[in-house]
Amino acid sequence: MSGITTHVLDVSIGRPAARILVTLERQNDKGWEKIASQETDDDGRARGLLSDGLKSGAYCLTFDVGSYFDDRDIKGFYREVAIRFIVSDASQHYHVPLLLSPFGYSTYRGS
Repeated sequence: MSGITTHVLDVSIGRPAARILVTLERQNDKGWEKIASQETDDDGRARGLLSDGLKSGAYCLTFDVGSYFDDRDIKGFYREVAIRFIVSDASQHYHVPLLLSPFGYSTYRGS
């Protein structure tokens, strides 16, 4: 399993959000470097974002929620959700869920 995973739940319908494009980036001395992109599966999960070993540092998960809502003919407020976080212990697993609705979102460090 990837050292960084995510799970998107569309709380407006009480179901996982499938086929949201998720991009993982890591900050380096030149800015943000794209590591991977993956669509969430039917269970709203992206499990294979990080094929190389996890390193300490700043990371960003960006979710293309605009396309997700457009595909469902839903007028949403956000086009993207970007979650920036710090990996301080690379031996741990970092699960970063996104709870989503057309006009709001929340996130937390999961397990």
